Amino acid sequence: VAFGRQVVEEHLEACLKAGINIGGINCEVLPGQWEYQVGPCVGIRAGDELHMSRFLLHRVCEDHGVTVSFDPKPVSGDWNGSGCHTNFSTKRMRTDGGYAIIKQACEDLGKNHLKHIRAYGEGNERRLTGKHETNSMDSFKYGVADRGASIRIPRFTERDNRGYFEDRRPASNMDPYVVTALIFDTVCLGGKTDAFAK
Repeated sequence: VAFGRQVVEEHLEACLKAGINIGGINCEVLPGQWEYQVGPCVGIRAGDELHMSRFLLHRVCEDHGVTVSFDPKPVSGDWNGSGCHTNFSTKRMRTDGGYAIIKQACEDLGKNHLKHIRAYGEGNERRLTGKHETNSMDSFKYGVADRGASIRIPRFTERDNRGYFEDRRPASNMDPYVVTALIFDTVCLGGKTDAFAK
C-alpha cells in the first residue's frame, strides 16, 4: 500500500502546471514518506522552485485534510529519515576531465564539513547517524555510488569522467538558498565569503 499516492500525484500535477522543473516522484521507506525531485535548475532558481513546490504541497495536503512534515526524522525508529539531497555541478564539472574537479570539490567540502552541517537543517542530528544510508554528521566521506557517504558521486560520473555530485547531508527542512549558496561558496569561491563564518 502506498499511503499518500493521491496527494503526491496531485502535487506533481500542480508543480507541472506551475512551470516548476520537477523531475519525478518516488515512495520512500517510512509509510507515507515520499520524495520528489526538483531540477535541474541554475543558480538561485533552485531555491525559488523548491520553495514554490513546498507551498503547493501544503495546499494539496490542505485539500486532502492532511499535513506534511519536513522534519528530518518525523517518526523515530529503525528507518530512514528525510533528507533534501542536493545535486551540484559547474560547467567545468560537466566537461571532459570534470571528474578531477568534482573530486577536488569533495575535498574542499570535507574541509568545511562543520560549517555546512550547521546550516543544513534543524534536527539533522537525528537523521545523520551513520545508519539508514547516511554518514554520521560527526565525520565526512565521499565515494562513488556510496549511499552511506556524505557526498555521493554517481557511477556514470566516474565512468564518463564528468558530471555532478550529490550532497546527501542537507535535511528535508533545509533552506535551499542557504544550502546552494554555501556549496557554491565552498566549491567555487574557496569558502572565502564570511556570510557562513558563524
